[in-house]
Amino acid sequence: MKSKAMVLAAFNRPLEAREFPIPKLEEGQVLVKIKAAGICGSDVHMWKGEDPRTPLPIILGHEGVGTVADVKGKRNTADGLQVNEGDLILWNRGISCGMCFACKVLKEPSLCQNRKVYGINMPCSRPPYLNGCYSEYILLTADTDIFRILGDIDAAVMVSSSCSGATIAHGFDMINQKVGDTVVVQGPGPLGVYAVAFAKKLGASKVVVIGGSPSRLGICEEMGAITLNRHETTVDERREFIMDITGGRGADVVVEAVGSKGAVEEGIKLLRHSGVYLSTGFAQPAGMEQIDFYKDVVSKNIRIQGVWVSDTRHTWQAINLMMENPDAFSKIITHRFSLDEANDALEVMASRTALKAVIEIQ
Repeated sequence: MKSKAMVLAAFNRPLEAREFPIPKLEEGQVLVKIKAAGICGSDVHMWKGEDPRTPLPIILGHEGVGTVADVKGKRNTADGLQVNEGDLILWNRGISCGMCFACKVLKEPSLCQNRKVYGINMPCSRPPYLNGCYSEYILLTADTDIFRILGDIDAAVMVSSSCSGATIAHGFDMINQKVGDTVVVQGPGPLGVYAVAFAKKLGASKVVVIGGSPSRLGICEEMGAITLNRHETTVDERREFIMDITGGRGADVVVEAVGSKGAVEEGIKLLRHSGVYLSTGFAQPAGMEQIDFYKDVVSKNIRIQGVWVSDTRHTWQAINLMMENPDAFSKIITHRFSLDEANDALEVMASRTALKAVIEIQ
């Protein structure tokens, strides 16, 4: 039995269609028939050779949902349900070692220096080969945390909860947003959409999204946000607007969800005294930011919180949030492709034509 997959063999070159043998399962391993794989912005950076974690050759794709094709031995999900053949599942994309300083002492498995990530740092040059989601099948190791998806739901809608959703869940898990807070979100992409949803769920009275795409801003508006088009407003006008709706104080929380140079310089200035700046969008280097630390951070008692990837509990939180309103999150998906069209999917994400592209496999 073999699995077709789209392989990144050289940076800045088209993915290549290859076939891989499906290895015999070892105890606790799960073979998954992929139903949907998300095309993440990080995939574009890896395709271009901009992510130092990327080994070659590799099957890209760290966002996946699929059905269990086979399981060796008894296997349970992270929340205690038995994994059976035919189950629709989603999994935590990262596997931490559980033994290092970050895992054992800090209790921060997302910072594990030995962390393995499907579709990001696991090559396909050696068994078990099937380590990414741009593939008909993926093999999940015995230490992968799995969740069963219950109910009738489009698998493509689920994929973003494993990355964008989980990353935003991690961010809000580290701060103390209060009921009634004003939250500003920089960027209306998948991260930004999840930030709107989490902020509203946690009781924000007002959520303001800054972005440049009318269609993306429209999705945020449907989820309850006020929007400011950065092409139609100046930095000063946006700051004045935030001050006006907060009685001159500034936002309680600002979420950077864009990963672009200059975002931090603007966002810090939108905060009230003792506010929180939550940075979630920088998956790759984007350049230096100029900040007056005395004026904009120290004298205002600002907290700056970086967010690096996520852990199992954050995936769980994102899945449950998404399941509350799948119709709203379905609007994130603007393009759907077959496995053979994986290069086209990467192109529409690279050109920012797509908000979210998904590969669907029959």
